[in-house]
Formats: sequence, C-alpha cells, structure tokens
Amino acid sequence: MAGSIRPWRDVDRRKSRQISVGDVLVGGDAPISVQTMTNTLTSDAKATIEQVMACSEAGADIVRVSCPDEPSTAALAEIVRNVDVPIVADIHFHYKRALEAAEAGAACLRINPGNIGSPERVREVVKAAKDHGCSIRIGVNAGSLEKHLLDKYAEPCPEAMVESALEHAAILQDNDFHEFKISVKASDVFLGVAAYHALADACDHPLHLGITEAGGLSSGTVKSAIGMGNLLWAGIGDTLRVSLSADPVEEVRVGFEMLKSLGLRHRGVNIISCPSCARQGFDVIKTVAILEEKLAHIQTPMSLSIIGCVVNGPGEASQTDIGFTGGGAGSGMVYLSGLQDHKIANEDMVAHIVSLVEEKAVEIERERAEATEIAAE
Repeated sequence: MAGSIRPWRDVDRRKSRQISVGDVLVGGDAPISVQTMTNTLTSDAKATIEQVMACSEAGADIVRVSCPDEPSTAALAEIVRNVDVPIVADIHFHYKRALEAAEAGAACLRINPGNIGSPERVREVVKAAKDHGCSIRIGVNAGSLEKHLLDKYAEPCPEAMVESALEHAAILQDNDFHEFKISVKASDVFLGVAAYHALADACDHPLHLGITEAGGLSSGTVKSAIGMGNLLWAGIGDTLRVSLSADPVEEVRVGFEMLKSLGLRHRGVNIISCPSCARQGFDVIKTVAILEEKLAHIQTPMSLSIIGCVVNGPGEASQTDIGFTGGGAGSGMVYLSGLQDHKIANEDMVAHIVSLVEEKAVEIERERAEATEIAAE
C-alpha cells in the first residue's frame, strides 16, 4: 500500500521529560520540532519579523533570535507580538538581557547558567523565567567549554561536554526549575554524536540536537544529516536545528527532509526521483527542480515518485501516492495510489502532476477533518 509504515522502519524514541516552548511541546511523545535562527539584527524588528515569518511559512516550529544588547531585547516585544511561532532569546553572559527577554515575551531563554554570573543572578533569571512562563535551553558547545573542564580533560571530549551540561542542569534544579532542555553541540560529527549518546544515557531531559557550525548549504547538510541522522535513528532528540551558512529557511527545509527520511515527521510532498541516465524518457533533473518549486506550498504529507524509465519506475510508483514513470514516444504513465492509471504527454506532465497533488491534498485534508469530527462525537 502506498505510503504505509512497516514495523522494521519504526524508530524507538528515547523517553524524555516534556517541556513547553510557548505552545510547542518538546520531549515526551511530542513530534520532534524543527528550529532555526535568524541572522538579521534583532534590533531591526521589521527585518527580523519578515525573516521569522519566512521561516514559519517553511515549517519552522520555533525560531531563535540573538539578544546581545539592550536594543535587541527592546525590539523583542514587537517581534513576539507580530509572529506566530515561539521565539527563543539567545543570551550569553549578560543576565539582564535574560530578564528583559523574559519580560518581552520570549518563550525560551538559551543560556548557560554557569556563565550568567553569581548564584543571585542565576536566581533572578530563574525567577523571571518562572514569572513569564519561559523555558530554558542549556547550550553546551565544544568550542566554549569552561576552563576547569578543559584543565581536567585537556581538550573538548564527550565526557567534558556531558559534565558541563549536567553541572548547568544542577544549577537550575537547585533553584527548583525543571522546564529546560539541553544541547551538547560540536562541529566535529564524531564528538557531537558521542556527547549526545552519553548525555542521553545520563539523564531524561529533552535534548536539542545540532551539529554546530556545520558549513555551507551542501557540506553542512551532509555533516548534519550524518550526525543528527545517526542520533535520530537511535531515537535520540526532541528538537533540532540544522546550522548552515545559508538562508535560515534552508535550515528548516533540511531539518524536515531529515525527519521525513526517517518517518519522524511528515510535512509536504516527499519527492522520490532517480538521478537520471541515458534511459530517461524526459528531463528528470529539470522536472524535479520545477516540481519542488511549484509544490513548495503544499503542507499536506504525501509521496510523489518521478522516475525516468520503466526499470524502477513502476516499483517506486507502487509505493507512492502519485507517480510518473517515463516511457517512449514523448509520454509516460501516471500512477495513483500505487496503481497504473493513465498516460500523459511529457509536455503536459508538470502541470498535470501539480494539479493531481493539489487535489490529493484537498482529499487528504477533508478525510482528516471528517475523522476528527467523528472522533469528537
């Protein structure tokens, strides 16, 4: 049956505590959420709002903004009011920025409690988080480990990163604060993956995944997919950010593609296409590029196969909601729900497939609404 889930494809997710980031649940049995971070000046509220909205339209569940100074936290209230996703305020060293961000409506504060200063300052930040309903992310990074840990371990290593994370967690717990998640990011894939595996064994806190400073769109996607794919497949991870030197929207797209490939999230059209060869009955590469653009607005989960010839085309089409397999004489075969249905000329194929996908999306959403209505009765 097209799109069905087989038992051998299930991922057994690690059991973690659940927290809230605004109205997004993180951990427990909640879907793995996809995050990104703006690269505009946060003090420029208009530019930041526009970028947050673009990321939201791409599917971002949560968006982080940097708050390095007072003008940034001053703009935060306007940003929060004008976007429809929870905002995480990224805070380093200056505890007052955390207080201001919480008051401005941030849904989460990204801090390291040990870098905030005295125990009194930490207590102030925790109180602000409690008063304003903020959660906290403890963000450990291999590139900025505490001196005492580098002295102890001589270099960044999984043990040092986990020890740092648990030390910071203990500070929050000692202040009776438990609404937090943890990340232990590294730019080295092996280091990052090992640290997350060790942390997952050491606690039940929700984990935010990331391979930090992964690189540009192509190289960073590969590194992130290898590192986070390894963890996700092992059931580790409750929320993630793909860190790319690219448009934040691309981070969101890559994040969803990662989750879709493992059957952990289903959003939009999953296009299965061949790399093309001399057997292709149409220009596969050009066609897929056009379809990706024309179907980007579809949020309803479904699968679409675009295969150049009959070697693998029928088999792939039998497993997808809609399929097109190249044939001869300038036409190919359209498959619906895994079954051969009708032929269409290559020149009409793109518009026809877009129409079929849009119709299928309406059908799926109607069936979903009817099922929800019946369940509510």
